[in-house]
Amino acid sequence: MNINSDFLQGIGKKIIEFRDRNNQTQNDISFLTGIENSEISRYEQGKINMTISTFLKFAQALNVHPKQLCDFDFEIRKYVKKG
Repeated sequence: MNINSDFLQGIGKKIIEFRDRNNQTQNDISFLTGIENSEISRYEQGKINMTISTFLKFAQALNVHPKQLCDFDFEIRKYVKKG
């Protein structure tokens, strides 16, 4: 349970969801963003951190508002340290 990797995985799932909805391939996203195809896969899996610039490239390539990529269930309270 890691807040960063869990959040990145949530974003990655949204990228896949919108990419599928738009009938886009990873190659399409790679072409539109300038990001290597192998990296697209790693972003979608939440395996690598992304900058705000990269986040915005994905939103633009997917033709969605950036906030739509963060529209997933995420229970922040489970990560709050108590004590």
